[in-house]
Amino acid sequence: MSSTDFKTLFQQFNQLKVVIVGDVMLDTYWWGHTDRISPEAPVPVVALDKREQRVGGAANVALNTASLGARTTVISVIGDDEDGKDLTALLNGHQISTEYIIRSQERITTNKTRVMSRNQQMMRLDSEYTHDISDLMQLSLYEAVSLCFKNEKPDILIFEDYNKGVLTEALITKLILLCKENDVVTSVDPKRKNFLAFKNVDIFKPNLKEVKEGLNLLIDQIDLSTLDRMHQALQNSLNHKISFITLSEKGVFYQTENDAKIIPTHVRNIADVSGAGDTVIAVASLVYAATKNMHLAAEMANIAGGLVCEEVGTAAINKNLFLAECELLLN
Repeated sequence: MSSTDFKTLFQQFNQLKVVIVGDVMLDTYWWGHTDRISPEAPVPVVALDKREQRVGGAANVALNTASLGARTTVISVIGDDEDGKDLTALLNGHQISTEYIIRSQERITTNKTRVMSRNQQMMRLDSEYTHDISDLMQLSLYEAVSLCFKNEKPDILIFEDYNKGVLTEALITKLILLCKENDVVTSVDPKRKNFLAFKNVDIFKPNLKEVKEGLNLLIDQIDLSTLDRMHQALQNSLNHKISFITLSEKGVFYQTENDAKIIPTHVRNIADVSGAGDTVIAVASLVYAATKNMHLAAEMANIAGGLVCEEVGTAAINKNLFLAECELLLN
């Protein structure tokens, strides 16, 4: 594509409406410095300098689609608590709609607190419930998505599953059917628990480890032939359109009905891989919805995932930097 085409494509993102359904989280960072070991135990003492809150999980996918200009709505279940208020405030601050998020006294808002020193993670504290939401809550969530479809008429629904209980097998099945009825593109970032529940979606985007676990495969060598077998095995269970598998430092792989390719990574100074998968699914979903060109979607998602790995902690893609990289690397 020419540079003019990329500028036009990035403008097209502004016309897209995206709904993200899944497990939202609050990412809390405690930044400090350390220069001694505790006399009480063999652990470093971190002197706290600042606290920071960011959005995580499905909310980070939303942050990425919104950063690229798409009109973005998040639908999930959170706790009726202070962390939930902080999370919705952060989302609203990025012009992400939280209108259909359900606040429940049955749940707490997932909060992952990372203690950081010398640009490294010293410890992580997780506050969360991981059991499935109740049948009544599933019904409420389905009705929220239905109402959103009626009011917003979205182009894409991204399922973002972190195994925290918001996405259940029954709810996934009903939502995919709803998407089919409304001609909404579906893409999935799965985890092991519901791995084979996402039947008949457009884009299925696990990482390599998740595919091996989900299909109980013992494979060491990764090449086009091996990945093709993975795709066929996935399709036998899921009947999906496109496999899009992230391969860590080896890049990404995609396979459609007519095409399959491994796209290698571009050389980067990696600072932190946190949230890279969120950026990859966000970019691939937007580009595919806009163009129906999975090769281009994979190429651009591969660049975007590498870019955010240069930042410490979860970070949204920088639209202008991303555009410049696409024009530089894909022309």
